[in-house]
Amino acid sequence: MAADTAYRLDDQIGYVLRRVTQRHLAIFAAAIPEVTTTQFAVLARLSETGPESQNQLGRAVAMDAATIKGVVDRLTRLELVATAADPTDRRRLIVTLTPLGNTLFTARAATALQVSQETLSPLSDDEQRRLMALLVRLT
Repeated sequence: MAADTAYRLDDQIGYVLRRVTQRHLAIFAAAIPEVTTTQFAVLARLSETGPESQNQLGRAVAMDAATIKGVVDRLTRLELVATAADPTDRRRLIVTLTPLGNTLFTARAATALQVSQETLSPLSDDEQRRLMALLVRLT
């Protein structure tokens, strides 16, 4: 295999993104130990949009049906969200942020912003903007 076409793990986008994600998750867990990043994403989205069906919420936070169900179940056990059947379609489950969930999100939102800044801190402001723009293009 030619040197320029050799597979080198350290040069692979998936591997590099996973390492960056692991770094971000560690920073997040140290700063916000109450919930995971995926759980926080659900709290953030519900804070922005208000109650949503579980299915719609999953799409809004980029989680498949099984993952969002597990996240909602855990958040329900923590009393951070509540669920109820949709009165117009009993097959749909509506997820609502509880007062405790709203308090946690509100109290930790500034910390979450700091987590993002810490994750990006090795980059200049311009590099941070360019990286985010490029990553958004890949989604």
